[in-house]
Amino acid sequence: MSDSASARALKRVVLASNNPGKLREFAALLSTAGIDLVTQGELGVSEAEEPHVTFVENALAKARHASAATGMPALADDSGLCVHALRGAPGVYSARYAQLVNGGEKSDAANNARLVKDLANEPDRRAYFFSVLVLVRHAADPEPLIAEGRWHGEVIDTPRGANGFGYDSHFLVPSLGQTAAELDPAVKNANSHRAIALRHLLARLKELS
Repeated sequence: MSDSASARALKRVVLASNNPGKLREFAALLSTAGIDLVTQGELGVSEAEEPHVTFVENALAKARHASAATGMPALADDSGLCVHALRGAPGVYSARYAQLVNGGEKSDAANNARLVKDLANEPDRRAYFFSVLVLVRHAADPEPLIAEGRWHGEVIDTPRGANGFGYDSHFLVPSLGQTAAELDPAVKNANSHRAIALRHLLARLKELS
């Protein structure tokens, strides 16, 4: 299949994630391109292993896994919070940051509690959300489409806002004066790391159409 034909065929894509927050964000962003997302869980696909130490390797593994199991094009995201003072941590371990210490609980609350503790008395609170998106048109796609996005901000101790998920309530965006969890979803979708990465991905798809 040619690149242009492959791009036109991307009308229904499996999302290699069961995270409802990611599904809401991606579905809203991709709907403008006429792409319908279905989660891998809806198709009975198990979650892939994420053994790698880089975002791109994990995203590629997840996309290939979902595509191989369904025979469909697959989109995977690997993302996390990178904190300057913690040498890029939590990074690829963002979703299970608290578990890395004595088998702690895997939850947003536990992860945020550990982050605040690790930054106690640390004046440098600069951080950024990083997202890498990988789209494979089939499981053996030799040229996966890869796009990245960074969203800069800083970590605050006291959570603010009820929207979002993950570290959103502790991630202050100074330019907007709000945390990611305080932002209206439409504003977040226009500014987030995933939005930036997705715009790059959609531009690439447009080149192929």
